Amino acid sequence: MTPFVFVSDLDHTFVNHDVEEDRQRWELQEKLDAHRQKYGTKIVYATGRSPQLYQELAVEKQLISPDALVLSVGTEIYMQGSDTPDTEWVNLLAQNWQRETVVKTAAKFPELKAQPDSEQRQFKVSFWLEEEYSEKILPEIESELRKYALNIKLIYSSGIDLDIVPANSDKGQAMHFLRQRWEFAAAQTVACGDSGNDIALFATGESRGIIVGNARPELIQWHHQNPNPNRYLAQNICAGGILEGLNHFGFL
Repeated sequence: MTPFVFVSDLDHTFVNHDVEEDRQRWELQEKLDAHRQKYGTKIVYATGRSPQLYQELAVEKQLISPDALVLSVGTEIYMQGSDTPDTEWVNLLAQNWQRETVVKTAAKFPELKAQPDSEQRQFKVSFWLEEEYSEKILPEIESELRKYALNIKLIYSSGIDLDIVPANSDKGQAMHFLRQRWEFAAAQTVACGDSGNDIALFATGESRGIIVGNARPELIQWHHQNPNPNRYLAQNICAGGILEGLNHFGFL
């Protein structure tokens, strides 16, 4: 056994919200923590949640402490024990990012409904956009923002969540940043996810990927359109699917 970097989305991937007693997640947590203590494996949660919403979930579900947190769809990285976003990552994202311009431009589209203040972050402007409007509205928003030559991209997931973030930020680039800092090879990195905002985790070359069995249609479609032998589509859902994938790749 060798150490690896374990990176996982939380909601509907690491955490199954449909069961009160998630025995498979407890099994997964125990195995990951034992592997970390014995071999030096690193545990990373990569979620669209803000720090506030992450803390609420961590307490509610008694999540094991990670070695790093990737929050707000990859726009914030917190190293273990720190309440302050990683400075190096902040400096990378700040280049040609104009938050107020993004907010003013988005205000032109009544179909966009602003998410709560807790989800509006330094490098993330978040809305709810009904799926029926997305095909028409998303290209229009992107076209409008491109007029300002901003460092931005749009991440739409779960048929409702729209995040506008710096182009050089997402869960995948944050994962790459962390594994390089810890000096892990891509082949010793595995990412787990269930929705569109996790696609970036699976588009980083030689890293291993586990798509849980309850994945959203947009991720399943992307998976089939972009086949990769380093990616595994599990039969089991949530933590059960992660355990299945980790065994498939020989990490556990």
